[in-house]
Amino acid sequence: MKISIITVCYNSEATIELALCSVLSQNHPDLEYIVIDGGSADKTLEIIQKYADRIHCVISEKDEGIYYALNKGIAMATGDIVGILHSDDFYASDSVLAAVARAMEDQCIDAVYGDLQYVSKEDSEKVTRNWISGSYQEGMFLKGWMPPHPSFFVRRCCYFRLGVFNTTFRSAADYELMLRFIHKHKIRLSYLPQVLVKMRVGGKSNQSLFNRLRANREDRLAWKVNNLQPGLWTLTLKPLSKLIQFFS
Repeated sequence: MKISIITVCYNSEATIELALCSVLSQNHPDLEYIVIDGGSADKTLEIIQKYADRIHCVISEKDEGIYYALNKGIAMATGDIVGILHSDDFYASDSVLAAVARAMEDQCIDAVYGDLQYVSKEDSEKVTRNWISGSYQEGMFLKGWMPPHPSFFVRRCCYFRLGVFNTTFRSAADYELMLRFIHKHKIRLSYLPQVLVKMRVGGKSNQSLFNRLRANREDRLAWKVNNLQPGLWTLTLKPLSKLIQFFS
């Protein structure tokens, strides 16, 4: 079973090598790796070139942002399954993709997700928070549930059938896509109760109070563009909990 992994990066010299190595060290035998760079001006491309013979495609050009770049990678992917690993993230072990492939051997499953650990930006060995996803039950998005997007692996045919990232969103297109796939179109999920990805704290949507407020607005907009009625958690409690996390 072929798995396509897409990494999007821009001026990521401090973190890109660990991301690359965590993909290239996977023991799953059928792997396609696509790296989309936004025209970095630092040493990002120099680091990528060290591994160029093991990366199936590297594109470096200016684009309109992270979700445009991800859509570009999805269009190029040829795997049965598509996963996304950002340049600040890395896989928790070298057997993550093998575990995903085993779960997806069940042809009734459209997507697999697992758990995530937040780690210190300065020390990737220091865990700051655990995101335990838990098993999905229909309607859980109304209670504020969502899987961590970096741990979300989807059959490529789902993108053709249900669409790719909505680029009108600045920081919540990943939330909108999972809401659309899981809550609206009810794709069939399998939960892997293990840490699949480690993410450095300080992602785009959490870098400032302004970004956090904008992400909250976009979460609500995600329901509107899909003609869905959000639950109380999405309207009030979820934004409050995210602001508490920001200040903690």
